[in-house]
Amino acid sequence: MQRSRLWSSLLLGALIAVAQPVLARDIRLSTTTSTENSGLLKVLLPAFESKYGVKVHVISVGTGKALELGKNGDVDVVLVHARGAEDKFVAEGHGVNRRDVMYNDFILVGAQEDPLALRGSRDVIKAFSKLGEGRAKFISRGDNSGTDVMEKSYWKAAGVTPKGAWFISAGLGMGEVLSMAGEMKAYTLSDRATYGAYRAKIGLDILVQGDPKMFNPYGIIAVSPKKYPDINYDDAMKLVEWITSPEGQGIIASFRVNGEQLFFPSAVK
Repeated sequence: MQRSRLWSSLLLGALIAVAQPVLARDIRLSTTTSTENSGLLKVLLPAFESKYGVKVHVISVGTGKALELGKNGDVDVVLVHARGAEDKFVAEGHGVNRRDVMYNDFILVGAQEDPLALRGSRDVIKAFSKLGEGRAKFISRGDNSGTDVMEKSYWKAAGVTPKGAWFISAGLGMGEVLSMAGEMKAYTLSDRATYGAYRAKIGLDILVQGDPKMFNPYGIIAVSPKKYPDINYDDAMKLVEWITSPEGQGIIASFRVNGEQLFFPSAVK
């Protein structure tokens, strides 16, 4: 009888061990390199995971790739910055419940020597017109990220088709592009958050900033459970609700790199 009870206990323990991974489901989050490279997610997500007991697995790529992962049902939720692409993602039925999360801005950075004398300008289109003259190197993300999409809009507005030896399309994330620009003393467009995290080691200065056209909002979207019934929609929505709650927004507002606020919450007024 005692042995029977022992085996019963062992069997029950084994069943519980097998069941636990099913009960404690994780979230897959695709997001931009800026949220990862800046260090924000390392501060933000542990607070959510601790509160809800849900692990968030981060896939850090450009906005285009992040949305593509959501479109294919490979993630449960996306956090990106390209409003036009986000609206299209929802309109086509790939995502639901888009919410504003935060914003920062784009900046044009370059070497201290600044051969095109762009320093201090607040006109990003005029700056891109000068860049289009081809007298200095420019490093482009070239990866269909939110930054890349915004850069393309600046070239178009400036009437420039970027090509030639001066224009380098890297196909890399923001951190890698900033490092390349630093090594080559080139210009590049960056989000302020990633630049803040890399500034000390790349030797680039902020040259153009403050143009309203450089505003950079971020949104979070749950992948559609109607299209992909097997995704973890319930926990994805917990993250959507939490990151836009006063608690999540407060953590975003308090996040600093070298004393500088890099993201500004936009969900809670």
